[in-house]
Amino acid sequence: MALSMISKRTSWAALIVLVFISHACNGFYLPGSYMHTYSEGEEIYAKVNSLTSIETELPFSYYSLPYCKPHGGIKKSAENLGELLMGDQIDNSPYRFRMNKNESVFLCTTNALNEHEVKLLKQRTRDLYQVNMILDNLPAMRFANQNGIKIQWTGFPVGYTPPNSNDDYIINHLKFKVLVHEYEGTGVEIIGTGEEGMGVISQADKKASGYEIVGFEVYPCSVKYDPAKMDKLHIYDNITSVNCPLDLDKSQIIREQERVSFTYEVEFVKSDIRWPSRWDAYLKMEGARVHWFSILNSLMVIFFLAGIVFVIFLRTVRRDLTRYEELDKEAQAQMNEELSGWKLVVGDVFREPNNSKLLCVMVGDGVQILGMAVVTIVFAAFGFMSPASRGMLLTGMIILYLFLGTAAGYAGVRLWQTIKGTSEGWRSVSWSVACFFPGIVFVVLTFLNFILWGSKSTGAIPISTYFVLLSLWFCISVPLTLLGGYMGTRAEPIQYPVRTNQIPREIPARKYPSWVLVLGAGTLPFGTLFIELFFILSSIWLGRFYYVFGFLLVVLLLLITVCAEVSVVLTYMHLCVEDWQWWWKAFYASGSVSLYVFLYSINYLVFDLQSLSGPVSAILYLGYSLIMAVAIMLSTGTIGFLTSFYFVHYLFSSVKID
Repeated sequence: MALSMISKRTSWAALIVLVFISHACNGFYLPGSYMHTYSEGEEIYAKVNSLTSIETELPFSYYSLPYCKPHGGIKKSAENLGELLMGDQIDNSPYRFRMNKNESVFLCTTNALNEHEVKLLKQRTRDLYQVNMILDNLPAMRFANQNGIKIQWTGFPVGYTPPNSNDDYIINHLKFKVLVHEYEGTGVEIIGTGEEGMGVISQADKKASGYEIVGFEVYPCSVKYDPAKMDKLHIYDNITSVNCPLDLDKSQIIREQERVSFTYEVEFVKSDIRWPSRWDAYLKMEGARVHWFSILNSLMVIFFLAGIVFVIFLRTVRRDLTRYEELDKEAQAQMNEELSGWKLVVGDVFREPNNSKLLCVMVGDGVQILGMAVVTIVFAAFGFMSPASRGMLLTGMIILYLFLGTAAGYAGVRLWQTIKGTSEGWRSVSWSVACFFPGIVFVVLTFLNFILWGSKSTGAIPISTYFVLLSLWFCISVPLTLLGGYMGTRAEPIQYPVRTNQIPREIPARKYPSWVLVLGAGTLPFGTLFIELFFILSSIWLGRFYYVFGFLLVVLLLLITVCAEVSVVLTYMHLCVEDWQWWWKAFYASGSVSLYVFLYSINYLVFDLQSLSGPVSAILYLGYSLIMAVAIMLSTGTIGFLTSFYFVHYLFSSVKID
């Protein structure tokens, strides 16, 4: 009776709380930027991002070309760390929109183009540079017909070169279509990650009404104007609507002494698209069947390897251990003389490996990278890292990596203590863990940055950002890694189940070198991820949005499983041929997948990025691919090593041999 009364009171209390919450907050939206409602006629200014090209991969500032500048001067938007590292440079622009007011507007007429400006415009046009414009945090989308297929792009070209022509024409007239949704709200509270920073909280007025921007499309064209007539106009003066000319004589050619007039039209169209769904047009998932095929392919590999592991454990290991334990002591002593396979290396299997400190460092860094990858992908899969928040994914990865230094230091020092039997030298191990992978990244990025500085690209990391990164490294990551290392010394060391002989056992000669088997093992993990790798590389280098993090999370879990199984199987095979030097082989059995990832990246460069021009672009691509391959090697190698270590520990803890 008492219990039923308590449960009823609890239910009523929960219901009352729920009613109050629903009264205070009728709508709830977590990922993305916060909603902005505009009133009729309210002015909205578009922003411009860096000029980008899939041919060079070198971003440049929008105002490096002779475009119209805003009256109040160029002002940079606040950028997070991720945006700076990706080369984004978001500036204000003179493009003004008045909510729900269709108009055709004059912007400006340039001075006569000089030789340098003409050369720059022609070069940017022929390198297929795109202008990236943003309105209310939505990138401008352009639709084009290619071989009868409607293709969507973000941004519009600087200019175009007609076939069989040496002349180039500049895009100087833009037709914008802004999709708006009429909104009437009654108290909506939004928590999100907007442009201005994380944790934006906005509560709309209870009688708020207006328009939300839910789409931003652009149709570019080139129009030749009479400079004498255009000189009489001022900025934002209305002009007659323009039809995009098909005749090249009526298009604006790029040549010296030409004066270019910039104009634009804007049309507001009411749409049924609601604000939370406005990014759907950008994030349309292509190739869903391919993703599912990739997952099914990986599952087949997993079941195949799981079958092998099952046979090893149940049919081989269990059978041998059961037979061994059933014998009496005299029979065991006699059997010890007749032992074969993995049971012969019982006195050497836990002998300290070569370069044990380096192994501890790489395992520590692998734990840190793996933890960062898993947490980032989980958050992204649940929608916490929306593409609406530019640079948030990279910023989140850096923050996670910094704070996971504790786990890296703990794992590295704990393994060091287990191998050495003492915690002496843990500070050196912790420092090495804190500096090994970041040091590699720092050296590669510095080399690439000198190339970007030489090209005057916005992709170059500013000196101030360099100091910020160094401060984060040495003021957060290093102390946390040392703290983790200290915690590792306080933890109980892992005790080996068997004693190690003083004299190492000779390893029998083999018909083929063991590294062949180790390198071959990497093909199985690579088979689980290479299809997803194609989509990721396309999103990075071809300017496409990648947002199928649900698939990526599944592929990551499958990859972890395959790496663990491959390493266990290979370690058991080495022990069976009396090869007790399994430590590094277990690491590289799964870590060798990085070699195939790097080779695939080269293959992608040669066959899928054929438009990439110049040695500078190729060096940038290979440099970033190298960083990715090293990170994959450390993380997958750590998975394989730790699984093999616990497998060997379990295997020999069941053997009762002195």
